Amino acid sequence: MHEELPVPPAVATATRAMEMARIWLIDQSQHVVISPNRWKDPGSWGLMLVDLAKHVANAYAEQGHDRQQALQDIKRAFDAEWHHPTD
Repeated sequence: MHEELPVPPAVATATRAMEMARIWLIDQSQHVVISPNRWKDPGSWGLMLVDLAKHVANAYAEQGHDRQQALQDIKRAFDAEWHHPTD
């Protein structure tokens, strides 16, 4: 059994839309497919990752969590994984 997330509704009316990444958790292991050539500057992925973290924090806030605390938790885990990878 697998669970796919829905395509955002705005894609249907967009002039141009492209998928940038898919991230799957498969049997407790993360699998990622990306399109690395979307931007000439790889630093642009850093901006996207920050935006993604904010979306995740917003989703947690909608479930009653503190948004700022969620962002802090995400950054703390990001920094820990950056300096001491778990795999």
